[in-house]
Amino acid sequence: MSKPHYEHRQYGKLWPLGVLYLIVIVVVVSTFGDEMGASGVVSMLLGGAVVALALAVFSRLTVTVDTDEVQVAFGLGWPRKRIERSDVISHEPVRNSWIYGWGIRWIKGGRLWNVWGLDAVEIVRANGKKFRIGTDEPKKLDTALGK
Repeated sequence: MSKPHYEHRQYGKLWPLGVLYLIVIVVVVSTFGDEMGASGVVSMLLGGAVVALALAVFSRLTVTVDTDEVQVAFGLGWPRKRIERSDVISHEPVRNSWIYGWGIRWIKGGRLWNVWGLDAVEIVRANGKKFRIGTDEPKKLDTALGK
């Protein structure tokens, strides 16, 4: 990857709810752990671990554009998607329906990677498939893709 001419990290806004959920788990386990039994405590802790992992992975989205490729990566650098710039046929800012949600989604004609909000930039690839990148900077990302 050459030196990026666009790099932006967007943070999701739901992570405080996940942290609150983890705090509730700790309080419940510490308060009622003896009454819950071992399987109840283990279930609560495993559920908390899943939420913590999801928060770490899907709490932010980093988009990097350089002369060779577009790279999109969630939280800890995984999952990650690379698209060769030569594979990009067209791109434009779009507005997603609220029903598309956040995370990695199948949409008509392709995929959407989004961490928060409804704005995105849609890339059409040489194979005809679409790839939407959710962003709070759609105009800047679109301009960077045009360079």
